[in-house]
Amino acid sequence: MSRLALLLVLASSSAASHLSAQSSASMPAVNDLPNPYRTVAGWAKLPEGRTWGSTSAVAIDKDGKSIWVAERCGVNNCAGSSLPSVLKFDDKGTLVASFGAGMVLSPHGIHVDKDGNVWVVDCACTLGAAATAPANVGKGHQIYKFSPKGDLLMTLGAPGGGRDSAHFWQPNAVITAANGDIFVAEGHSSRNTSNARVLKFDKSGKLLKTWGSWGQGPTQLDQPHTLAFDSKGRLFVGDRGNDRIIIVDQNFTVLDTWYQFSRPSGIYIDKNDVIYVADSESGSVNPPHVAWKRGMRIGNARDGKVTAFIPDPDDKAPSTSSAEGVAVDAAGNNHASRLLLRDVARLRNFFARFAPDLLETNYGPEIWDHYVRGDLHADAELTGRFVQRHAAVDLASVMREVDDALAEAASRHGEPPEVADARLQAGRALL
Repeated sequence: MSRLALLLVLASSSAASHLSAQSSASMPAVNDLPNPYRTVAGWAKLPEGRTWGSTSAVAIDKDGKSIWVAERCGVNNCAGSSLPSVLKFDDKGTLVASFGAGMVLSPHGIHVDKDGNVWVVDCACTLGAAATAPANVGKGHQIYKFSPKGDLLMTLGAPGGGRDSAHFWQPNAVITAANGDIFVAEGHSSRNTSNARVLKFDKSGKLLKTWGSWGQGPTQLDQPHTLAFDSKGRLFVGDRGNDRIIIVDQNFTVLDTWYQFSRPSGIYIDKNDVIYVADSESGSVNPPHVAWKRGMRIGNARDGKVTAFIPDPDDKAPSTSSAEGVAVDAAGNNHASRLLLRDVARLRNFFARFAPDLLETNYGPEIWDHYVRGDLHADAELTGRFVQRHAAVDLASVMREVDDALAEAASRHGEPPEVADARLQAGRALL
């Protein structure tokens, strides 16, 4: 996306206080703002024969113009793949470097520090049934620090993950402060067993402090999905499951809470304190937050005023859609990482043909959410969390509906058993 114009509104401290007071969970949706951007499709070019998979991680190189992307090897994870998952593109979109083959199961977050080193988060959160495959057990849930050439400089967390202070479980994001301290956001689940915390390490990787627990309280978190610093060194925590940004100092004292940027999947703050917040899970994806449109809200990190909005072109998507990661280069170009376009279109077509009623139920968005996370299978549990946080439903019954719909379609077509079975297996493979 190329920036054509951007109006910045600087407010006094009294105006900022007034705005903060108006920011609340019950505030009206912030949707009707100008879009000063145009989309440039197909900008980044992959090698011949390679296609984009799910991508939520994008960052700007130290040079201010090259782009780093952590990509999920053409699908939704890199398990068993020999493809490099960490890619660098120049400002023309040409691939100039790549590394990380066989190292990262689920690339989720990426950060480039002041020295140009590349940090990659492996959340191991999109594997689904493959998580228990022998080749994947004891891997993932780690954070890697690479040199710009791909040399491994540091690893945080132990392979295979865990829920104690020596491990991560489904980490989401990493960022480094001006003094080299490292901050990690952890917890890619809205279940009450999620770690849902932010950890602080010194530059050597020694754990200094941990903050947060799962919940909806003023100092609690539900999917801390993204991190960003402003020019004052304040840490912006994208508390996605609670539809808010919590602003803390570097000792985790809460300074403010903002709801006006909607449900944050990604946050980027530039040197002028312009804040870009990607929302990939509101609107049609999330009935309790349906009034808020998906897309990217842009504003002022100093006073919290939202000045622009880039809407998701697909306002009817039933699951994660539009940008999830965001980064802005020195020229002001907004590189939003669009997620799951191929998979979404493929699965939507599948359900529309064989089980369209599933998309109309209260559980439709959650079925999609399971798919996005890579754990749509018969043993997955539907909690109704997009509608309410209880009343569990057995997803096996949903899968049986899909099977029955496929079998019925095969019967209507008069297919012999072996053809019908092949059709069934092909349909199930989409899930």
